[in-house]
Amino acid sequence: MIYSRSKLPSEGEILIATVKQVFDYGSYVTLDEYSGLQAFLPWSEVSSKWVKNIRDVLKENRKIVVKVIRVDRRKGTVDVSLKKVTDDERRKKNLQWKKIQRLDKILELVSQKLKISEKEAWEQVAWKLEAKYGDPISAIEKAVKEGEKILIDAGVPDIWIKPLLEEASKHVEEKKVKASELITIRTNEPLGVQKIKDVVSKVLENVEQDYENILNIKIYTVGAPRYRIDVIGTDPKEVSEALSEILSNLIKIGKEENVEISVVKK
Repeated sequence: MIYSRSKLPSEGEILIATVKQVFDYGSYVTLDEYSGLQAFLPWSEVSSKWVKNIRDVLKENRKIVVKVIRVDRRKGTVDVSLKKVTDDERRKKNLQWKKIQRLDKILELVSQKLKISEKEAWEQVAWKLEAKYGDPISAIEKAVKEGEKILIDAGVPDIWIKPLLEEASKHVEEKKVKASELITIRTNEPLGVQKIKDVVSKVLENVEQDYENILNIKIYTVGAPRYRIDVIGTDPKEVSEALSEILSNLIKIGKEENVEISVVKK
């Protein structure tokens, strides 16, 4: 579990949230970086575009990037916005989130070996490195390459140093996996090229929100009407699921827009 020094986030903070319940008036989400703290996402903060059904944008268990817009510290309540997050903020947060997850995994494994609580791992390792260097996982990776002095200078207790470096050395370089599919896209619509671009853009927008760990998703022509889908990430299962979802959504949305999409048989 990921622990934060503060019990509540600050207004304007960009966070990863998991959608838990979706209603017509909004959604309840949990903030992954604040030990699952519940927050409310109002309907008016879901999208800047007109949306007929909130469930077209939000799905339960989907991870989304949100911005904190209100914090009542007396009541302990938090409101967040999806529409106020810019594309650049979303991209940067997703990259940061991958680092946080890697850090969490390392601390979990090391704390199990030492038979110390994971919360103590965050307090004695992550928070000390954050105070000294700003980015805990980058500091750990630097320590793997340059030596334990990086950890010692931050005040990390001796008991953590050796097992931390041993475990971190296994996680420094993440192996990338790739999954691809060849498809054909055809339409008889007057503005066919633009119609195809709109379908592809809509599908990519939805899938990229679902799979924050995917490093790269591309759909590009290899000679019309043939197109290739490439999905590159670090989790084979997630990469495969993303590719399947892209194909499914392309076919579904394509039918709605009078665009014929089919998989090229190998």
